[in-house]
Amino acid sequence: QDAVLLVQEAKPECRGRWYLPAGRMEPGESIVAAMRREVKEETGLECEPLTLLALEERGPGWIRFAFLARPTGGTLKTLEEADAESLQAAWWAGDPSALPLRAPDILPLLDLAARYRRSPPHPATLPQELPCALICLRLLVAFANDAGDLWVLLGTAGTPHLPVVACGMALAEFHGGLRRPVLQLLRDCLPPDPRPGPLGLLGLQHRAEGPGGADGVCFNMLLSIPPGSPRAAPPEPRTPTFCWWRVEEESLKGRILQRLRAAATVPVRS
Repeated sequence: QDAVLLVQEAKPECRGRWYLPAGRMEPGESIVAAMRREVKEETGLECEPLTLLALEERGPGWIRFAFLARPTGGTLKTLEEADAESLQAAWWAGDPSALPLRAPDILPLLDLAARYRRSPPHPATLPQELPCALICLRLLVAFANDAGDLWVLLGTAGTPHLPVVACGMALAEFHGGLRRPVLQLLRDCLPPDPRPGPLGLLGLQHRAEGPGGADGVCFNMLLSIPPGSPRAAPPEPRTPTFCWWRVEEESLKGRILQRLRAAATVPVRS
């Protein structure tokens, strides 16, 4: 009904202001389980995730997952049920900026949600329950020219594979943004020009309490290397540990090109 679920904050520093249901993951908790728990605690409602709307990040030290979801049960929290989690919850169909908001950073997310409901820019994307020991990025680096040719960058050590970069935990890297290790990899293996396009999220994998207690996340990222001329070939790698693989299979090539041309990925906001 074109209404969005909002909560009235109970925290002393923002008491009485409105915001989207939000919170931190707990140790050993999956991403989707955390989202469901926070919505239940703050609004009284149960929900089902439909897709990730955006990945917001400031490096591996601060990552936020923004979901589009639908209610599946429960009872809306009222002022009589106010607690430390929230004062109340409400469905709001008006202009959210007319409310006293905890922060305006939810307004772009509400716009993304409205646009997704009208015409989804990317396929439904939810975390996959697969283990990962680190916070890392698996990269689909694509080079497409105007003639419709497509190449994908592969690592050649062992079985050919998509490149993977781990996010460093040193203080300088901890808040340096997820694009930083990607650019470092590309600087090491490709000529400096042209600069790669923006990062887009194709999917991610996470399993709470993975092997050995690891609780990492692997982000599958898509980015493109723009061609220098209409019928250009990709730049020659600087090292034999990488090569370009020309995609000949039409179905696979079509799916990758569609994602590239339509920017059909979950946006990454840094």
